[in-house]
Amino acid sequence: MSNKGKSSKNFLLQGSILTAASIIAKVIGLIYRIPLNNILGDIGVSYYSTANEIYSIVLMISSFSLPLAVSKLMSERIHKGEMRNANRVFLCAVRFAAVTGAALALLTYLFAGVLSKYVMNFELAKYGLRVLAPAIFIFAITGTFRGFFQGYSNMVPTAVSQIIEQLVNAVVSIVCADIMFSYGISLAAKEGNDLLGPAWGAAGATFGTVASVTVALIFMMVIYTGFRKTLNKQIRRDHTGKSESSAKIYRTLTATILPIVLSTLVYNISNVLDQGIFNAILKNQGYTVSQYGTIWGIYTGKFRVLMNVPLSIASCLGPAVVPSLTAAVASRNKREAIGKVDMSIRFTMMLTIPCALGMAALGGPIVQMLFHPESGLPLAAGIMQAGAPLIIVYALSTLTTAILQGLGRLREPLFHCAIALVLHILCLVVLMRNYNLNIYGVIYANIFFALIVCILNALSIKRCLNCRQELYRTFVVPTLVSIIMAFGAYGVYSLLHLFAGNSISTILAIGAGVVIYAVGLVAFHGITVAELASLPKGKWMIKLFRKLGLLR
Repeated sequence: MSNKGKSSKNFLLQGSILTAASIIAKVIGLIYRIPLNNILGDIGVSYYSTANEIYSIVLMISSFSLPLAVSKLMSERIHKGEMRNANRVFLCAVRFAAVTGAALALLTYLFAGVLSKYVMNFELAKYGLRVLAPAIFIFAITGTFRGFFQGYSNMVPTAVSQIIEQLVNAVVSIVCADIMFSYGISLAAKEGNDLLGPAWGAAGATFGTVASVTVALIFMMVIYTGFRKTLNKQIRRDHTGKSESSAKIYRTLTATILPIVLSTLVYNISNVLDQGIFNAILKNQGYTVSQYGTIWGIYTGKFRVLMNVPLSIASCLGPAVVPSLTAAVASRNKREAIGKVDMSIRFTMMLTIPCALGMAALGGPIVQMLFHPESGLPLAAGIMQAGAPLIIVYALSTLTTAILQGLGRLREPLFHCAIALVLHILCLVVLMRNYNLNIYGVIYANIFFALIVCILNALSIKRCLNCRQELYRTFVVPTLVSIIMAFGAYGVYSLLHLFAGNSISTILAIGAGVVIYAVGLVAFHGITVAELASLPKGKWMIKLFRKLGLLR
């Protein structure tokens, strides 16, 4: 096999490993959110989500970009054989993460009340945010270890740590939420505030994040210790003679991290701004805290939790493609870079488009099966249907942002996200105030935001590589087959639901949809034999499709 073939196969394999692990982690997260939703209720979920939204933004400032930055800088040096400098990048990143993580963790704890009350219009979320503060420091250190292995194009430690992290999070969150919810109820009886139960329950649930990130850090440190012998051998074999000073590495690290942090921050801060604007407008329209908190809880606790499962594909292919693209750019192999960009976008669209249309077709049954809501099912189903395009454009915008960063275009995603954010806010205010669209205004404004980012990113990638994305197999075939699949899955559900329960009908309909899509994708030549072979279990799939007469 040629080096190009090996590189492409390794890139897809590593991306598939991280994607599979992330999907498993998201499924675990989805499963544990069911009992958590039952404990907290929609208003409690809203407090939990609010604390997590602020935590996520602070995390992005302090450390969320560290794995990407470390992997990029290490990949550049490893490609040149500068193993000693690559290790120095990692050590400097650990120190950098410790300082920034500790400082922002302390600030988050001190200003939790201010942020939750005046920014989010949801004061009691401060309890959960204070519990989350230590996780900012711990995650910063964990991110550098993940970036270290990603720099070697090894996604397995990151993948395994994510699964372990989510398992611990699931158990601890449920147990602590139940304990603290009872504590909050006892306080509510004394102080006469019924919202203290959900607020303290949400604070208990957030402790699961602290515990899980701590366990993930311990796991990554153990794996790193086992790798030390190999690392020391590589350093001894480094005869390049080049030695970078710590000061230079810190400057390079800061110059790399800053654009990534700002673009990631601008890209994701829309969630925080959405909630602040949503709460403020509905408050002015006469809604109570309990009413708009419940609506937001349905949106974040049901739709966004389900949406994150297919979105994990793009969020994992991004870290997988960055070191690969960095190496291609460093060796000036433009053809390889174009091939990896094309393949990563096609792979993402092949998986996210059917997920989006499948969730639109079976949104109501899926919510009913997973969450068994006593009320709010029509709203949840409506959000699922309206939000289907959001899954596609968010996945594409996330991936193309990572592609530009891998190509060394660190500032362009920042400008694109900033432009889209301004237009997004204007769109959201108009939709909610002038058209009274309520939560649907949030969904449509987010679709508009991600679409603008997609268009601007695509233009930059085209300018950088002077290439045009293949359209037929990337977008047309997956969309056409997904529409057929959506109607087929809904038809199967409607037929089975005449004599079977909702859960059985939904599971069988999803299974039928998977089969219809897989067969249709191959039948319409949406994927080639070579691409199938590059995927995990690809040879087995090729044999199966040949037996079915779909492949020659």
